[in-house]
Amino acid sequence: MRGLELPAQLVLIYLLLHLRFIGLMFSSPIFTATLTPTPFRYLFAVMLTVCSVGILKTESLPLIYFDSVIFLAVICLRELIIGIALGFVSALPLYALRVAGEQTGSVMGFSMAQIMDPTTQSESSLIGQLHFLIALWFYFKWNGHLLMIQALVETLKLVPPGQLSLFPAGDMGFGSWLQNLFTLGMRMVLPFYCALVLSDIGLGFLARTVPQMNIFVVGLPVKVMLGFMVLAAVVPLIMDLIYSQLERWIEIALSVIRLWN
Repeated sequence: MRGLELPAQLVLIYLLLHLRFIGLMFSSPIFTATLTPTPFRYLFAVMLTVCSVGILKTESLPLIYFDSVIFLAVICLRELIIGIALGFVSALPLYALRVAGEQTGSVMGFSMAQIMDPTTQSESSLIGQLHFLIALWFYFKWNGHLLMIQALVETLKLVPPGQLSLFPAGDMGFGSWLQNLFTLGMRMVLPFYCALVLSDIGLGFLARTVPQMNIFVVGLPVKVMLGFMVLAAVVPLIMDLIYSQLERWIEIALSVIRLWN
């Protein structure tokens, strides 16, 4: 097998680092907002690559050999998957919050009121989009984007680039992810379900005592008003819950990426 000379080795190392940052920039919801131009995200990944290349230790880098394009493609794909895994797993609480908001909007009667989400260019619920935008603002306030970039830089020490291992070496724990996300989503949406179920019970008693009243016309504004009242009281608690889960999910993402070592 023939190896690359030193200048080509350095260019390849820059390419692998850049692909890792590209995976983060285009998978995390913090950086994937369409309001941010794609060239800006790409150049930001280039800047982060140049700033973080000095962290790599020369003795920890394997000498990259290849006789065909397939070996190089596998190495590049591995770095891209690592960046995507970190961006996706560390932002799972935000996705759980959006799903909880969509369920809340459906219970409140907003299931037919779908609007275009400018961050994803897809239709989403009003309450789900409101939850996601509030959480995104607090995520930046808590320097979550800096923690995510710092975690990706930490992966350069845990999993050095250039290794020929496309698949993780152990169980990634998808069952544990789903269990934690389901529990987190239920903790967010449970106050709304309890309040709106009580409102349905009250409207049922009202329909039995005053049968002349059109309960469907009265019930919709009551449920909407009650939902917004509960939303105003619960949103600060939900943000505290997201804050407590922020570093935990970044640590989970790092433990997942460590399986590629």
